[in-house]
Amino acid sequence: MQVVDVLVVGAGLAGLHTARLLARQDLDVLVVDRRRSLSAGIRTTGIFVRRTLEDFDVPGHLLGPGVRDVLLYPPSRRSPIRLTSDRDEYRVADMAGVYEHARRAAETAGAQVLLGVRYAGVAAGVVRFEGAEPVRARFVVGADGARSRVARDLGLDVNRRMLVGAELIHPVASMTATPAFHCVLDPRVAPGYLGWVIDDGRHAHVGVAGYPGAMRSGVRHLLDAFAAGAPGRTAPTGPVERRGGPIPVGGVLRRLACPAGLLVGDAAGAVSPLTAGGLDPCLRMSELAAAVAAGYLRTGDQRLLDRYDGNTFRARFRGRLLLRRVFAGIRSPAAAEAAVAVLRGRPGRALAARVLFGDGSFPDVDPRPAGPPLNRALR
Repeated sequence: MQVVDVLVVGAGLAGLHTARLLARQDLDVLVVDRRRSLSAGIRTTGIFVRRTLEDFDVPGHLLGPGVRDVLLYPPSRRSPIRLTSDRDEYRVADMAGVYEHARRAAETAGAQVLLGVRYAGVAAGVVRFEGAEPVRARFVVGADGARSRVARDLGLDVNRRMLVGAELIHPVASMTATPAFHCVLDPRVAPGYLGWVIDDGRHAHVGVAGYPGAMRSGVRHLLDAFAAGAPGRTAPTGPVERRGGPIPVGGVLRRLACPAGLLVGDAAGAVSPLTAGGLDPCLRMSELAAAVAAGYLRTGDQRLLDRYDGNTFRARFRGRLLLRRVFAGIRSPAAAEAAVAVLRGRPGRALAARVLFGDGSFPDVDPRPAGPPLNRALR
């Protein structure tokens, strides 16, 4: 039976980044993922915000042009609110390329990555797989998504408040207008969230997300209906890809770690409750997770695991949780029209700009006290 220090379940951005950082701490790290290709089953839009690109070395050749304009539409789609930043606030990534880059970085650091391996459970340090030999691991990292099986097996908290999203991605002709991020607040299309189009001149991403119980006609039907008349939509010039999946929006879970393992990424609820953005928090929390896990495995001191405490994180984003509840309460087109009308005033525009263009991050964590400094570069 193979024996490793750390078994990471899930080869998404959170899992691969955590694996790389742990391998750099001279730990024996194995990553498994049920997918046979990292380009399959992608569930994220791949929108990186400015703060992430400032703090992490995401390869520029995998990023589209910068986006500075956001247009907020009411259900009528008339007279959108345009917010413009003086900096590039968003860039859309080739996520298949980002995942492959993160995989190579993890392997270069010394981690082993195995695809096509389906996790089946863990007990007493022995991790089982479907159709493969078990592995004994000192520590297990659950990076297996919003409905994490690792979380249940380790007795940690699980996500209970989720949106479900679906998206179309396709190439477009060369850019003829300024790249823009179009957001439609319409509970008929996306109950509790938004419909969106982001077109950076290379690809168009058209999506909807909302609470599944309110999507009576199904998320795919709503997406197709929205895409037929979505603002800013550019005609496809190549094949159309579909993505989709659950999005946790209840905030970081409270119980994230135990002596047998911990959670990162969507499995940890590391998604902004308000914007549903998960790429920035998954990278930040992965750094703390790696530092805590490495310190614990090095010393055996369980008190180090207390630093990876969801209650600490949750205290920092009470405002986002409150706004999430407000967002969820917008259940009629008339209410959505009124909400957008409020945002047209100076205070409303300032609030929207702070949410969309702010310098803060969710959550902002510092891994350094738990061990040696960790390099933030993805390479």
